[in-house]
Amino acid sequence: MPNKTLNLDRFIPYRLSVVTNRVSSAIARHYSERFDLTIPEWRVIAVLGQTPGLSAREVAERTAMDKVQVSRAVRALLAAKRLTRATHASDGRATVLALSRKGQAIYAEIVPLALALEQQFLSELSPTERNALDRLLAKLATAAMRRF
Repeated sequence: MPNKTLNLDRFIPYRLSVVTNRVSSAIARHYSERFDLTIPEWRVIAVLGQTPGLSAREVAERTAMDKVQVSRAVRALLAAKRLTRATHASDGRATVLALSRKGQAIYAEIVPLALALEQQFLSELSPTERNALDRLLAKLATAAMRRF
């Protein structure tokens, strides 16, 4: 049996992780001090800003974050009064989360900043490359959900 080695510089999962971490860290530098947010807290705010009324489990699914990370982020955001928690309308045992006024104000300030940073990042690509990247990422995401 041949000895196979893993070349991280060519290993797609590793490369995607590195790019994601670098971009997330760059965005975090812009909002962490100003808003006192961690990356998981920002991801929770971003998801709930787009889709209010999710449970913590649904937030974890949408962000692909560990349940513990989401739980800690939700606790911190609730303590800082950036989120509200209510009983689910049709299931009294479940709770749903939404941005409070404070959370909505933060979301409204960070979204334009995040979008500007995304455009800056993507400016390295031509419009054709951006479209191809979008299609390829969607394809890989679908494959990852189906197979893993």
